[in-house]
Amino acid sequence: MEYVSICMLLDYRKQIDSNLSKTNPLEYREVYLIWYDQLCVDNFPASVKEEKPLLLFIESVQRVNQIPYHKKKLVFLYSAMRHFALECEKMGFSVYYHSTSDDYASSIIDLLQKHTHWNLSYMQPSEWDSREAIKTVKENYPSIQEYPNNFFLAPLKPYVPRISKGWRMEFFYREMRRMTGYLMHGENPIGGEWNYDKENRKKLPLEINLPPVYKKDKDNITHEVMDMVEAIYPNNFGVIKDFNYGVTRSDALDALQYFLGNALENFGPYEDAMTIRGSVLFHSHLSMYLNVGLLNPKEVCDSVIHHFEKNQTIPISSIEGFIRQIIGWREYIRIYYEAMMPKVREANYFNFEKSLPAVYWTAETKMKCMSECVHPVIEKGYVHHIPRLMILSNFSNLTGTDPRALNEWFWLGFIDAYEWVVLPNVLGMSTFADGGILASKPYVAGGNYVNKMSDYCNQCSYSVKEKTGNKACPMNYLYWNFIDQQRETFSKSGRASFMVKTFDKKSILEKNAIKASSEKFLAELPRLSKEEWLSNA
Repeated sequence: MEYVSICMLLDYRKQIDSNLSKTNPLEYREVYLIWYDQLCVDNFPASVKEEKPLLLFIESVQRVNQIPYHKKKLVFLYSAMRHFALECEKMGFSVYYHSTSDDYASSIIDLLQKHTHWNLSYMQPSEWDSREAIKTVKENYPSIQEYPNNFFLAPLKPYVPRISKGWRMEFFYREMRRMTGYLMHGENPIGGEWNYDKENRKKLPLEINLPPVYKKDKDNITHEVMDMVEAIYPNNFGVIKDFNYGVTRSDALDALQYFLGNALENFGPYEDAMTIRGSVLFHSHLSMYLNVGLLNPKEVCDSVIHHFEKNQTIPISSIEGFIRQIIGWREYIRIYYEAMMPKVREANYFNFEKSLPAVYWTAETKMKCMSECVHPVIEKGYVHHIPRLMILSNFSNLTGTDPRALNEWFWLGFIDAYEWVVLPNVLGMSTFADGGILASKPYVAGGNYVNKMSDYCNQCSYSVKEKTGNKACPMNYLYWNFIDQQRETFSKSGRASFMVKTFDKKSILEKNAIKASSEKFLAELPRLSKEEWLSNA
């Protein structure tokens, strides 16, 4: 990536500059730094809300020079920051919006050198690299004050030691239910069950219509940000056209209400379903707003519970399944990240070293399931969690792909992706790269699962009924090939050990056909590293 000049950045600040009052930073002593994922005044420390110091926004493009983030993700982030800065000013704060081509640490140090009278404070960032950046600053300015991060529900101290030793999410989730009181009757879960996951695995019937995806019209600020991203990063991943995501807290709250009224009821039963008809289905599509602070987890859960109390016809499986995603899974992986960083970044239990298959960059493949799951990532920066887990991550494992390369692809490709949420899901959950600390078994599946949970196979060039050979679904033989190659790992798992026994019962002819089909497919599979893709772009 080429170095971006400050003059070029200033060319795309006309809207924010014309709407934001001129601020002289020399007039302020107390300064509070706003991170890109903490865009909510409600979460400001009490002293900040009361005393209203100067709010410092830093719009840095330096990191994007290292990772080719999805264009829509960049538009969402930059536009959300700019809109939040304007909202803060309307609430009575003074705002200093700083654009830079330098990294965060250098930018903050430069500002502190120019304004030696500043007393800087901030809330602890969620991501490791941001913490390292501010740590560099604090080495030179030790008086900088740090507030604890309050954008999550669960306290770290009681859980970090347990989760780092393999404590499972289900038990954590039950403690969170007791702590929050959500869906509880005293010490017992409402409905008598902690988990209704077994009821949430239905294939989507043709007669069930999908609700339209929530969309928001663009204003002049977002249009200018789109122009900036396209001009500065024309070769980044994804497409920028048709950007229609909300970028303000008001938009995020509207999106929450839209989900409650249009999708929550069917969320549970079809939570695991996949279809060519859409990439969102009945999922909330709220993760992008939660992960930058435009929504907070408590208000989302409170809204869902309140809606359930007013609409008792909504199945409890939908309510419980959604609450579990927020207070269970989301909180759990955040603590896993805190417990395992930074060593977990290099986790690679199976020692896979191959580059990503080219389909992850291009969506070009004869496999309908892969093309249907990659296309929405390129076009929208989003597919829901089952395609992420059971198609995209599954195929990566079955093809012996380096899980660290997949992790980076998720990080740059999804609009809701930040390291604290992506890394645990990819290296811990879906690829088993951490060796079983987060998940009890590798999440792999063959064509039968894909056919059971989706309508992809009906329009695929391969036959899901064929187990081996040129016409067979590659997931079929790759799955059994993976079971055979990683039999030691599967044999250790009580839940998955029977798959090794099942493979061993196959005839010699079947085993040879599985091996031959797998070797042929893998040998012919086009691969493309991030560096090669960037070079081609």
